[in-house]
Amino acid sequence: MSLILSIETATTNCSVSVSKDGNTIVLKEDYDKNYSHAERLHVYIDEVLKDATIESSQLDAIAVSKGPGSYTGLRIGVSAAKGLCFALNKPLISIPTLEALAHQVVCNDGIIVAMLDARRMEVYAAIFDSNYNQIKETQAKILDESSFKEYLTQGKVYFIGNGVEKTKTLISHPNAIFIEDKLPSANEMSALANQKYKKSDFEDIAYFEPYYLKDFVALMPKA
Repeated sequence: MSLILSIETATTNCSVSVSKDGNTIVLKEDYDKNYSHAERLHVYIDEVLKDATIESSQLDAIAVSKGPGSYTGLRIGVSAAKGLCFALNKPLISIPTLEALAHQVVCNDGIIVAMLDARRMEVYAAIFDSNYNQIKETQAKILDESSFKEYLTQGKVYFIGNGVEKTKTLISHPNAIFIEDKLPSANEMSALANQKYKKSDFEDIAYFEPYYLKDFVALMPKA
């Protein structure tokens, strides 16, 4: 049996779950449009453990969404996860953010494009088949009218994530299916974390860093 705490902070959704053998038993998240991770993450961790009626010492591992995503959000989530692993002497599991997001789409055929909003007309995107096998590596992609044309001409393409809003303003192909108002969640991390746990696929806690994909660029505050 495995009990795993999963933490997802790559976007504005502050999401925490406890899973048993890959099945989510408690989920707490905040689908707000503002970042609240610094205030709510540790509160949510305490609440899901309490609702699951387990002590933190009973956990078998801590899983964290590794990115890409918000620089600050990822750092908060990874710092919390590493702190718990050190304090509890538990292994750390990392889950690619876009892979977990893709698992929110259930389809029998076609392609899944999991995408997170980046600056201007750019998104972080990864492409999966209907069995969630990754067929295109995660990349920063600047969108235009011809984006993903090679997949759209072959069949249905399911777009999911907060990059959908800007994508649907450019792409009007009949095979494009836009799944709106979805963000990465700790719920889909449960099964993926359990798979890695069974294979002892753990991170080096001391050296693990989030997958930012691009270097952080600080912006000057608006006057």
